Amino acid sequence: MQKVMRDVLVEKAVSLLSDGTVDRVLGWKRGEFSYDITPAVFESADKIRDDFVWNEFCGANFSKYLVAQTKKTEGKLLVFLKPCDTYSFNQLLTEHRFDREKVYAVGIPCEGMADIAKLKAIAGDGISSVESDGGKLCVTTVYEDAPVAVDAGEVLLERCVNCKSKKHAAYDELIGEEGEVLESGRFDEVEKLEKMTADERFAFWQNELSRCIRCNACRDVCPACTCEKCVFNNPASGAENKAAANSFEEKMFHIIRAFHVAGRCTDCGECSRVCPQRIPLHLLNRKFIKDIDSFYGEYQAGAEVGSRAPLVSYTKEDIEPSEVFDGRE
Repeated sequence: MQKVMRDVLVEKAVSLLSDGTVDRVLGWKRGEFSYDITPAVFESADKIRDDFVWNEFCGANFSKYLVAQTKKTEGKLLVFLKPCDTYSFNQLLTEHRFDREKVYAVGIPCEGMADIAKLKAIAGDGISSVESDGGKLCVTTVYEDAPVAVDAGEVLLERCVNCKSKKHAAYDELIGEEGEVLESGRFDEVEKLEKMTADERFAFWQNELSRCIRCNACRDVCPACTCEKCVFNNPASGAENKAAANSFEEKMFHIIRAFHVAGRCTDCGECSRVCPQRIPLHLLNRKFIKDIDSFYGEYQAGAEVGSRAPLVSYTKEDIEPSEVFDGRE
């Protein structure tokens, strides 16, 4: 199935490039390993046919790449967007972060992306290749003679296990049938944390955030982090990017980032996907999303271009602080 879709995407990209609709294509290509898929810009039909990849490891949200890529040329860029990507696409348009006229967006279906860490936990390290076969991933390692067959559903990324929508929020052209907004259990883990005591929650996050190596992967991949100069790169801010000197600095980076994207985070899960330390950073953002829904009514960032988040839309009916904090630990 993935090979069939790959051929469809290649044909679409080559067609739009050949007829002049676009002059570049934002897609995926293989990195060092078959599961190491990386975003790439293609400028010729031959390169697309030779190098374009579509498989279970094409998890990257392309929306943020448009901020820089649309500034590089006056032509139009083709971008393939999975349903979850389109919410970030709309949110960035709301914030005027790229020129919509320079983008040709093609919505593509997605049945979920694979988590390489989960795959390694089942098949072992030393993975040399991964092939899709029906609903299975056939994994070859340097330590085993025969491939290991793994159910693709067992190794989905967390955001795909709790997918919020198969419906595209934006596109110029759609491949396949449109899906629907889903009922998911994405707030279940947040509710477990809320039931903890304050000390238990503090211990949980101290344990998680203590593993942070300040690589900035979460910030760099986040579609909501598009400031031209980040406060953590400003030596005059007092919070310049550096190794944590104490437990406060250890937590400050992620707490400030979570507040920075509150009301704007589309819950794309990229922060947790790219974290080399496997810190569940998405839970911080989901806590804010859950509270916003509870206090102000359900709101999905990026569902519509131009929508104003509750945090920047004052009404006389806004909840009072006393209603939020009274009786809470």
